[in-house]
Amino acid sequence: MKRFTTLVAAMFAGVALSTAAVAQDSTLKKIRDTGTIKIGHRDASVPFSYLDDSQKPVGYGVDICLKIADAVKANLKMPNLKVEFVPVTSQTRIPILTGGNIDLECGSTTNSIERQKQVAFAPTYFMTGTKIVVKKSAGIKGYDDLKGKTVVFTQGTTNERAMKAYNDEKKLGINFIPSKDHAESFLAIETGRAVAFPMDDIILYGLVANARNPGDYAVIGEFLSDDPYGIMLRRDDPEFKKLVDSTVAGLYKSGEINKKIGRAHV
Repeated sequence: MKRFTTLVAAMFAGVALSTAAVAQDSTLKKIRDTGTIKIGHRDASVPFSYLDDSQKPVGYGVDICLKIADAVKANLKMPNLKVEFVPVTSQTRIPILTGGNIDLECGSTTNSIERQKQVAFAPTYFMTGTKIVVKKSAGIKGYDDLKGKTVVFTQGTTNERAMKAYNDEKKLGINFIPSKDHAESFLAIETGRAVAFPMDDIILYGLVANARNPGDYAVIGEFLSDDPYGIMLRRDDPEFKKLVDSTVAGLYKSGEINKKIGRAHV
């Protein structure tokens, strides 16, 4: 991870950020007019965006979004700017963002070329990839052991596509069942409705750590995908993107990004 952060910090040093003028419907104008910045969050994407015991959104991604909110307050000279958290899911996060109901999304969202057609991303803050979680008692040692078995996936994720592509390539005949979120997917493993759940490995480790009996589960397999996480924001808003990018870049340059990683444990 240290090598990754060093590489990204070096990359930022040579990046010239756009200085285009603010559009009439820009995010900063919207925030100024409403007196509120709206941040989309997840409820079970440990350790990036989840609810603590008091149902407050917390996590590594949330911390970064709050740093961006501080930068917005300073930019607009609005120290009392309200921060409002809005719950999103894998399926709803992009429509809610593009519809203007949130200004940032701080879940565990992969920056993909396909998604870049709809939204913009801040610089990558974490690298992960698709693996599967299984019950140790199921006897699943690798992906090929899933032949003819039932696999659950969270709808709207890159992991769904990665697992289905592997299934098609290897002709495993997997029976796929969808779920609305990671908690529901993991519940399918707990209750035996499915034998495996493909997801970013860091998310799987978080789900296992918070399970009733963590020792019953294993995260296995080689990476089926590379998934760089980034804070999502709306496209075609160069001034807001410049502010977001420079804030995240500042966390790298100051080394604070490493301190946050130290807190984002499972």
